[in-house]
Amino acid sequence: MKKRTRTLTIGPGKAISRRTVLRGAGAALALPMLDAMTPAFAQGKAVAPIHRFQTVYVPNGMAMDYWTPKTTGRDFELTPILQPLAAYKEKMLVLSGLKANWNVAHAGAGGSFLTGVTRGGRNEVEILAGVSADQLIARELGKQTQLSSLELSMDAPALAGACTVNLSCVYTHTLSWAGDMEPLPMEHNPRSVFERLFGDSGSTAKGAREVRLRQQSSILDAVLGRLSGLQSKLGAEDRHLVNSYTDSVRNIERRIQKAEEQIDLDLPEVAQPAGVPVDFDEHMEILQDLQVLALQTDLTRVITFMMSKEQSARPYPQIDVPDAHHPLSHHNNNPQLLEKMSRINSYHTQLFANYLDKLAAIPEGDGTLLDNMTILYGAGLSNSTIHSGINLPVMLMGGGAGWLQGGAHLQYKDEPTMADLLLTLMHKFNIPVESIGGSTGPLSIDTQSV
Repeated sequence: MKKRTRTLTIGPGKAISRRTVLRGAGAALALPMLDAMTPAFAQGKAVAPIHRFQTVYVPNGMAMDYWTPKTTGRDFELTPILQPLAAYKEKMLVLSGLKANWNVAHAGAGGSFLTGVTRGGRNEVEILAGVSADQLIARELGKQTQLSSLELSMDAPALAGACTVNLSCVYTHTLSWAGDMEPLPMEHNPRSVFERLFGDSGSTAKGAREVRLRQQSSILDAVLGRLSGLQSKLGAEDRHLVNSYTDSVRNIERRIQKAEEQIDLDLPEVAQPAGVPVDFDEHMEILQDLQVLALQTDLTRVITFMMSKEQSARPYPQIDVPDAHHPLSHHNNNPQLLEKMSRINSYHTQLFANYLDKLAAIPEGDGTLLDNMTILYGAGLSNSTIHSGINLPVMLMGGGAGWLQGGAHLQYKDEPTMADLLLTLMHKFNIPVESIGGSTGPLSIDTQSV
């Protein structure tokens, strides 16, 4: 497999020039000085690291023999699928023995991965899950940023129709839920992602952003004025609806205020991407670049990213696997088909490694952007030929702003669930929740004793 090389090559810990470029977002991106965003660094003051959370999801299960390390502890050997991540082994924590909470083919895989629910809808039109861990974390971290979270995918959203075992396509096309019946669409168009981050001004240049903010503020003032005038003329039920709408408008107002506070940030001058590239690798790199840009400029601290949707039939001719992914995942344990499946899985970890290269190239405080992230990587199925939700392929990556100690493979014997891991992660972000989905308690993630 030919490795793409359009990634930053500056090593962790080195200073990055403002004129350093990051290719892929439709233009050359001049990286900002991180000290300009956190002036206390430049003044020599101690600053608590900004802890960020990301999920990177891969579909259709895994070739488990090519994924699972044969030994536990710190001396585990990297398997073929994990090998592309060799440079980050010390920041990698492989977790084996977890099981899905809702094991219903591909619907349960996606529907419970971040929600931990034990059941969802039972037909095409019943939409039901629970608030996902990323959104619970975003509710807290989002108080400090313009956007509480980003939800991205390499596939176009589809939140209607039936996609698997006669259940709604919601479950295969998103991981994020704002409420029990509120799935969040995943954005795949780089242009739309740019507009969500910087508006439709066409550029991140300060002047263009200032004009856009003035326009938005003027519109909001007019809307809020009219809503206020309506209150005295409405009945109780209508007032409730208007209040709910007003809360949404106030949230937009908060985002604008946060943007005004950050108007002097030394942002890269980035041109708005044209749309969705035909080439998969180019599309991937643009979305990765935009994610890095959003994180390093502190526009958001929570990102959920799907490499592909569940049941994805995408072929991968660029790695000599022209077979459609989903049919290939039903390999019936055929060695030749499993080997092809493993190549797709390894390609995904290579793409993930490229993303980690970008994060590790950005200095932040005494470390890098990667050091201040907790990244959950994995799939909602293990042996996909039987839609197994047992022993899910899951790992944590990054430094967790100090809490996450990698370089180990942990094996859980008592079959805890993904919900237990989600509860643990929320506690690492100081989110005061007692449970999520079908959780029974937090996991012990102790690498010091192994």
